[in-house]
Amino acid sequence: MLVAERQKKIVELVNERLSIRVTELSKIFSVTEETIRRDLEKLEKENLLMRSHGGAVSIEKDQSETSYLEREITNATEKKAIAEAAVRIIESGDQIVLDASTTAWYVAKELPDMPLTVLTNSIKVAIELSKKEQIKVISTGGTLLSQSLSFVGPLAERSLGMYHVHKAFLSCKGVHLEKGLSDFNESQALLKKQMMEIADEKILMVDSSKFGTRAFSQIGPLSTIDCMIVDSKINEQVKQQLEEKNIRVTIVD
Repeated sequence: MLVAERQKKIVELVNERLSIRVTELSKIFSVTEETIRRDLEKLEKENLLMRSHGGAVSIEKDQSETSYLEREITNATEKKAIAEAAVRIIESGDQIVLDASTTAWYVAKELPDMPLTVLTNSIKVAIELSKKEQIKVISTGGTLLSQSLSFVGPLAERSLGMYHVHKAFLSCKGVHLEKGLSDFNESQALLKKQMMEIADEKILMVDSSKFGTRAFSQIGPLSTIDCMIVDSKINEQVKQQLEEKNIRVTIVD
């Protein structure tokens, strides 16, 4: 198979599956992993895909990546209440990380102007916090996802690895009692996982509609979460099961 033909098929596979690993591509095309990495590097430069840890992800806009404007108005009342509860556990002098979720943006809006360091991959969060003089904002940088107005990719991942924070505040698309946390986008999932790894305390902010759902990319098991802030529509049995897993559950009206 010619190089150009192989690279064309790689792009087709990535767009079809949304993400794929180097090891799998190596087997499919019977070439070395190093050859596949060179292919992915070239294709990324041509803006045909985006490399991730151990593979590549599609940059085609699809229905799995809901636009920020749409997410902003979905369950807005619940998200605002959850954000207000999150702000109450943030203390002056804290170093925190906020993901690119709309709930994290509501946290940024609700935060008082006090001494804080906030690390984020969200453009919306950074802009909101820029209005507050005492808050130091650090952006991860990286590859821009226009649908979510966030930075992802190797640069964002390396940036996060340079820091340690007291608290990580994040959301996700799916919360499953057995299978854990998940997100539609692999790049976002990788970044959220790393956000939890650099934090002393991990706080998940989700509305009850996320429970029982499994999205495409795994973030991690529920055991990685210390605290969960949810709305009052959560099933009582689910709440008990979470507490049995030693997850503190804060319910907001």
